[in-house]
Amino acid sequence: MVVVAAAAQRVEPVATTASTSSADLTARLRRAEGQLRGVQRMLDEGAEARQVLVQLAAVKAAVDQVGLRLISRKLRACVDDEGDISAEDLDEVLATFLRFASLGS
Repeated sequence: MVVVAAAAQRVEPVATTASTSSADLTARLRRAEGQLRGVQRMLDEGAEARQVLVQLAAVKAAVDQVGLRLISRKLRACVDDEGDISAEDLDEVLATFLRFASLGS
């Protein structure tokens, strides 16, 4: 049986700019990809449904973190422009956030 690291319920802060770099986001997606391959192996090996579901939740949480960090990066970029954010930019970021948030429902 393959054991994949679970991070299903952990929510990491998205406060630092470094954590939203493209390299960091790509690395996170590669880890999630590896986790997903592990889930596939678990299915092939006949792992219990409960174990598979726990790992699927971990993969979903990892991918969700990438989305949140992308949104955080966009918000930070809007605010870092010396507070000069247009109503259209704010509307765009909020609409993106709301679409992303509704995916988890």
